[in-house]
Amino acid sequence: MESEPVTIDLLSRARAGDDDAFRAMTQPHVRELQVHCYRMLGSFQDAEDAVQDTLLTAWRGLDGFEGRASLRTWLYKIATNQCLNARRTASRRVPKVWDIPGMQPPEPTRLGEVVWLQPFPDALLGDVPLGPEARYEQTESISLAFVTALQVLPPRQLAVLILRDVLGFHAKEVAEMLDTTLESVTSALKRARAGLQRRQASEPAPAADSPAEQAITAKFVSAYESADLDALVALLTDDVFVSMPPMPLEYEGREPAARFCAGILGSGRTFELVPTRANGQPAFGAYVHGPDGVRHGTGLFVLELAGERVCAMTRFESNVLGWFGLPRTLPSR
Repeated sequence: MESEPVTIDLLSRARAGDDDAFRAMTQPHVRELQVHCYRMLGSFQDAEDAVQDTLLTAWRGLDGFEGRASLRTWLYKIATNQCLNARRTASRRVPKVWDIPGMQPPEPTRLGEVVWLQPFPDALLGDVPLGPEARYEQTESISLAFVTALQVLPPRQLAVLILRDVLGFHAKEVAEMLDTTLESVTSALKRARAGLQRRQASEPAPAADSPAEQAITAKFVSAYESADLDALVALLTDDVFVSMPPMPLEYEGREPAARFCAGILGSGRTFELVPTRANGQPAFGAYVHGPDGVRHGTGLFVLELAGERVCAMTRFESNVLGWFGLPRTLPSR
């Protein structure tokens, strides 16, 4: 669980104001801290901000690092508390109103609680060391369904569950990170586990980039780009879930999802999907063909698969495309 100890020389140089020494100490942990902050906040942008605030706080407070815990544990303590502060601000955000041109949304199944959710690029997912008490696999613990479920938990319960069950820190370590008691951590973890309501796929997803996954996504792309509503709906599970943060509209079940897809595919626009990956899942940048042949980015779809079908589809706005190395427009051919 612990990383290699920081050398006394490196720590001394950093405390003396050596930027390079500080970066050498902290850089090995930055990517996993970003993933941690993303789980805590559900927002890629907010996670980036929280990591920068964590590094700044660590730099300013380096004299307070006494070495009783590892540097990694100390950084996680700072990052977790930065995220708890950030969640107070994020909770005041209001949902976004419908703004997709040329389409009126069908009546939703319900309005979602978690609307300021953002995708996380697979290219930035590193291997995060997990402790012996971790209860989740890496892929499951970064999926959109899991991250969404985390956001509904009260902040302290959320922090405890991630530190204990996802990262595998010992209860005593978590108590020290959160400046609380062992009994408090045990109680919060019990409540968090009971309150974590996740959508369960009917069948396991095929392995990433496997022939089975590629076959499903190829059918999805073909149906979407050809506006074949019947073929698209045939790929959906009976309990498929469609959402579109930061708009709160949610559609659950094949018929509501079909009405939503009919509105998009029946708008008269022609789409092109460009593959990428987000949250360990297949994803696609969606581009609409303009009259001049230029294709304009309209959003990003992330798919959750169950067996040979799609059990969830999350549509994000076009401002996330750049995080995946996708341009806002594609030139005419």
